[in-house]
Amino acid sequence: MESGLPVNDKVNILMVDDQPAKLLAYEAILAELGENLIKANSGREALEQLLRNDIAVVLMDVSMPEIDGFELADTIRQHPRFQKTAIIFVSAVHMTDLDRLKGYSRGAVDYLSVPVVPELLRAKVSVFAELHRKAHQTEVLNQELRRLSSMLITTQDEERRRIARDLHDGLGQDLTAAKIMLEGVLHGAKLLEGNEQTAIDLRGLIDRLIQEVRNISHLLHPPMLDEIGLAFALAWYLDGFSKRSGIGTTLDASPSDFPRLSLEVETAFFRVVQEALTNIFRHAEAKHAWVQLTKRDTEIMLRIRDDGKGISNETLGLRPGSVGVGISGMKQRVKELGGDLQLRHGAPGTIVEVTIPIQTAAPLQASQVSIA
Repeated sequence: MESGLPVNDKVNILMVDDQPAKLLAYEAILAELGENLIKANSGREALEQLLRNDIAVVLMDVSMPEIDGFELADTIRQHPRFQKTAIIFVSAVHMTDLDRLKGYSRGAVDYLSVPVVPELLRAKVSVFAELHRKAHQTEVLNQELRRLSSMLITTQDEERRRIARDLHDGLGQDLTAAKIMLEGVLHGAKLLEGNEQTAIDLRGLIDRLIQEVRNISHLLHPPMLDEIGLAFALAWYLDGFSKRSGIGTTLDASPSDFPRLSLEVETAFFRVVQEALTNIFRHAEAKHAWVQLTKRDTEIMLRIRDDGKGISNETLGLRPGSVGVGISGMKQRVKELGGDLQLRHGAPGTIVEVTIPIQTAAPLQASQVSIA
């Protein structure tokens, strides 16, 4: 099947008629459009051409043996690939309004009567051919945008993992070494009156710095997400979130022995929970948040609910301009994995629901596990 269409290249126009003379006439009329003209002498041959080529416009006779134009249009529309293909009927007999209604109900976009006016035929076919070309160009651009978006998300995750490792293995280790050296100096020094409290304060400062570096490192990319899986990482994160924010949290993971998933899926779910809870803390004025993680036969479902003041209908519908970078990033991250993200009113609060098809990860090798 020739489904590809380079930008600014020709599109395929399928002409269907059981009379070769009419096909030759259509070919002569449409030749100056500079598109690819494909001829079919019957409905059956037309279906074969449709399956082999990406057709922009179908120009077909209404009255044909075996399969007439109405039946052919009905068959074309039943195929998912051809539901938006432009179909123009040509009729040599007078068509009543009921005939036209019958054609439109089967997917016709326009009608022409014989004798065909060449300028009118060219104009109509040209419009639908150009619409097809523009639609394909838009799809190519959308695919490129999705590819770049996916690359950006992957790069962000890798950068977070790198920064987390550098903080933990670099700055964190340096601070630990500084504390050990300080303890050694203080142990061998005879402190003057008043300096003892300074030494205690300095020890406390270094301890807090070490803890802060560890917290930042783990929030950027928690080691346990790689080591023991999503459910444990979420339990750790929710516990820390409650302590930092004062908002109560509840985690329900089902089954209790929640399985490992692919790294991309586990990371996506974790980031969605992070972003959702951050939004709850900043905007919801909530007292409690519930996170439910459920494994089904073919998908994983994540449900986050709060008892806050809720969100607007515009944000609920994910309308452009009504959502921030965080929600847009969540939706894009989920979409890249073939999943879906929905926002709903919780009465009270807001509900975030995410479903992603199951992708079970291979067991981690010992060499992949890092020590926190």
